[in-house]
Amino acid sequence: MKVLMFGWEFPPHISGGLGTACYGLTQGLSHIEDLDVTFVVPKAFGDEDQSAMNLIGANNVPIRHRKINVKDFAKKLDYIEVDSKLVPYVDPDEYYKLERLEVSSPHTFVQVNDHGCVNFTGKYGTDLLKEIADYAVVANVIAQDVEFDIIHAHDWLTYPAGIAAKEATGKPLVVHVHATDFDRSGGSVNPIVYEIEKRGMDAADRIITVSNLTRNIVIEKYGQPAEKVFTVYNAVEPKELNDKLNIRKNVNEKIVTFLGRITMQKGPEYFIEVANQVLKRDSNVRFVMAGSGDMMEKMIRRAASLKIMDKFHFTGFLKGDDVFNMLRISDLYVMPSVSEPFGISPLEAMQSNVPVLISHQSGVSEILTYAIKTNFWDIDAMADAIYGVIKYPALSKMFVKHGKEEVDSLKWETSAKCVKEVYNSLSLS
Repeated sequence: MKVLMFGWEFPPHISGGLGTACYGLTQGLSHIEDLDVTFVVPKAFGDEDQSAMNLIGANNVPIRHRKINVKDFAKKLDYIEVDSKLVPYVDPDEYYKLERLEVSSPHTFVQVNDHGCVNFTGKYGTDLLKEIADYAVVANVIAQDVEFDIIHAHDWLTYPAGIAAKEATGKPLVVHVHATDFDRSGGSVNPIVYEIEKRGMDAADRIITVSNLTRNIVIEKYGQPAEKVFTVYNAVEPKELNDKLNIRKNVNEKIVTFLGRITMQKGPEYFIEVANQVLKRDSNVRFVMAGSGDMMEKMIRRAASLKIMDKFHFTGFLKGDDVFNMLRISDLYVMPSVSEPFGISPLEAMQSNVPVLISHQSGVSEILTYAIKTNFWDIDAMADAIYGVIKYPALSKMFVKHGKEEVDSLKWETSAKCVKEVYNSLSLS
């Protein structure tokens, strides 16, 4: 079985969890003997790990003088191009904002370079919707040239590409929902993003969601039949802790860490209110908010107004080893997400021998036993849980020991087998 897979980013060039999840899944799928993956990204940099698949950069595919068979979808691409543009990241970790753009021509043009290729940035800039539309055009050409049985498109950015590949070949389409705009916006959905998401789900023969929480949103908010939607949980790449690293706290206090985008979806305001409550009971603790996002300035002002800045630290955006270094000096990791489709970061914390507190409104809470769980809005319950972990070493040790064993059992090979079962449910010609 051959799979043509569309993603938007791939390590080491990633801005968040999507690229990490795509990498983990392709590694898992590589352990299935009768399955081969061709993974397409808008821009290939040349330093990607291709041990588990064949990687194609859409920026290296000539489309000049090629027949583009997008039928009715061409009109939809015109709509996407003319109606608006999307600005999803002000910095690498800040999410979606809609900006109106008026254009004078009703036609869509795909600009190519001297080699007949599209110059994709592979990022999340001001021309994101144009890149999504151009990516779909190139996907149509790739689908005509590559031998495959199934199309697999990751997240809304690649759904148009998946649809274009399906229109070119008639092959079945699987869309993988890593998040929806209901998660990102708190219900105030961006109509353009919602339409792209729904069109991709409507066109799909199967839909994979990363949790039952997301599955319910897909069924209820996007009108998808339940029998078409399958939950496949994410996992985490094994991480060997380097004990030789001399990472030590330079304070005697306990450290409680929030690590993620500082946006409404992640619940940073609840973390600050919890910090204020805990500090009233125990001053021997420091709180860290690691990350960046559109709510960062507001959070700094709130912490200052509560007069807790002497015990509250903002690190800015962390990546790579800095993430694990931060976790290694933490005594508790907190993820108070308002709506989290899955959430890989708690698994990374557990790998680092750190107990975790997560919200019931996160998909990862569906599979974790040795994690403390509260509602994101229940400040009192979160404060009690944090106080208990930092005051009672036996409680912390229990969560560390069993949590590490639990997370080590969550393997991408298992997720890949579940994805293969979804593939097998399709009628392949």
